[in-house]
Amino acid sequence: MDDHTGDPHADLPGRTAHPDAAPRPAQADLLRLLLDGLPDGAVLTDPDVTAAYAGDMASFCPAGRPAAVVLPRTVEQVQHVMRTATALRVPVVPQGARTGLSGAANATDGCIVLSLVKMDRILEISAVDRIAVVEPGVVNAALSRAVAAQGLYYPPDPSSWEQCTIGGNIGTASGGLCCVKYGVTAEYVLGLDVVLADGRLLRTGRRTAKGVAGYDLTRLFVGSEGTLGIVVGAVLALRPAPPRQLVLAAEFPSAAAACAAVCEVVERGHTPSLLELMDRTTVRAVNRVGPMGLPESTEALLLAAFDTPDPAADLAAVGELCVKAGATQVVPAADEAESELLLQARRLALTALETLRPATMIDDVRVPRSRLAEMLDGTAAIGRTYDLTIGVCAHAGDGNTHPVVCFDPADADEARRARESFDEIMALGLRLGGTITGEHGVGVLKKEWLARELGPVGIEVQRSVKQAFDPLGLLNPGKVF
Repeated sequence: MDDHTGDPHADLPGRTAHPDAAPRPAQADLLRLLLDGLPDGAVLTDPDVTAAYAGDMASFCPAGRPAAVVLPRTVEQVQHVMRTATALRVPVVPQGARTGLSGAANATDGCIVLSLVKMDRILEISAVDRIAVVEPGVVNAALSRAVAAQGLYYPPDPSSWEQCTIGGNIGTASGGLCCVKYGVTAEYVLGLDVVLADGRLLRTGRRTAKGVAGYDLTRLFVGSEGTLGIVVGAVLALRPAPPRQLVLAAEFPSAAAACAAVCEVVERGHTPSLLELMDRTTVRAVNRVGPMGLPESTEALLLAAFDTPDPAADLAAVGELCVKAGATQVVPAADEAESELLLQARRLALTALETLRPATMIDDVRVPRSRLAEMLDGTAAIGRTYDLTIGVCAHAGDGNTHPVVCFDPADADEARRARESFDEIMALGLRLGGTITGEHGVGVLKKEWLARELGPVGIEVQRSVKQAFDPLGLLNPGKVF
């Protein structure tokens, strides 16, 4: 599916060659035209260098060899790349920091990889309008710190926030640890500057708090994984900085008991700023990497946080609910330092699980909160059936689970079992009324499952949208569909 040696439409089932399709140009012609509008050092062609841009962090997602990697610094340079690509019918794969987990940033053979990491300026922060205007290469953590210095807050905080870029967050509609209270990236994108496939610049959305003029094209681009256009700028909503949060850790004898506590917290009307879960496998892995001093006797560890004016009182109320649900130990953090240590332990979860076996497949299945216990128990059963280590960390407050299948890709049988267990987990999520991805996107990894979730009419409509924005099929071909 990723060997794009002919028509760029070949990846889209049911599509025929575009009447204007032409044979791929010689690399020399491509490079000559690219360099006509780009500064020195903006185009990389050394195979040893371009190989580093071949893919993101997903397993089981093939990646091709790009013809060139381009690192623009301006919108005009991105427009030049897209005009060149359209003229020569060359696919373009946009990239950020390549921390994605679905293969959405994987190169295809002969493509232009368009890496936006050097477009990394924060152009404006307005405390009055509560917005930030940024380029796509701005790192999430850098933006968070910059707005915090002005008493403001940008809530979306993926676990990779120290590396991932705002453009990548927009492309995959990223979530984070604070979603339970503050929501996901899509809720903070007010407007976008987008370079279309033919090089035209489209501005969507607004700078105002409200606005309903025309179709909501901004939301359409958020989560589109670079298949509709290249995001070159964003207007982001900000909030006033909340008080410092305090964290509570609750130890449970079973995942079901921990999930019962989650349901109680939500049903009673509490609004934690964080409600995260780690299973026994994950806790032990984190302790080995840390060590963090987490309780290894636990079957499920729930972390709850509040950033309210009186977080200690809120934690006490939630602690009581945890005890009633079966918690064997509830430990509120004494201060901000202890709270930060617990949050750091949660942020280490995926990294820690990666140390258990040579490779991992990280799932991203979201289910209704009321079905969360069934999802966790079902995942554990799948691990036993396939004789695999599967650790789970979850944004429990919004039902977003991250089962991590640990395996050795050099062992053909184990790799097969890993892939089959991954599919079983997604099937389980759909049976429970969930979705195959809550925040990581579809990319290459979940294309077949997207078709199962959306159905034939849904896929047909989405392909029609793709055709309207990218009639030649040049933008990130082979992804999503």
